[in-house]
Amino acid sequence: MDIKDHIRGIPDFPKPGILFYDISTLLAHPDAWQVAMGRLAREVRRFQPDILAGIESRGFLVAAPLALKLGCGFVMLRKKGKLPGKTIKHEYALEYGTDTIEIQADAIEKGQRVVILDDLLATGGTMAAGINLLRGVGAEVTGAAAMIELTFLPGRRKLEELKVPFTSLVAYDD
Repeated sequence: MDIKDHIRGIPDFPKPGILFYDISTLLAHPDAWQVAMGRLAREVRRFQPDILAGIESRGFLVAAPLALKLGCGFVMLRKKGKLPGKTIKHEYALEYGTDTIEIQADAIEKGQRVVILDDLLATGGTMAAGINLLRGVGAEVTGAAAMIELTFLPGRRKLEELKVPFTSLVAYDD
């Protein structure tokens, strides 16, 4: 099965000139979703995770069911102010300004092997911020994964600089 057949491109979203790769059509197709999760499980399993970390919000859709499939725990990396209790934050640079992601202070035990997931890897800024946040709370980040990789953008290179191996199910070259 070609997973790309179940991902639709939406032109000019969220702004003109951007082609948005929408996984909601994949999520709605039970056979394609099962195949995608099976393939992603096979890829992520080689990183030997104890726990999976999903990046808000579509990363939750990937990481949570994958954690069940692999018998791992699941934690959320969320935007500032969205998690209850004590949190640890990491601020990172955007093209114009900064953003912040957080994790609950007790979500990861020091030394736990973590794989970070999102639906799509583009420039790699948010995933790199997640890696730095996880390392800051004592995690060993053994890998990163996404359903989709935009290979014409520098995301993979940014993760290589952080010495984190990356895998994806499908790639788009333009």
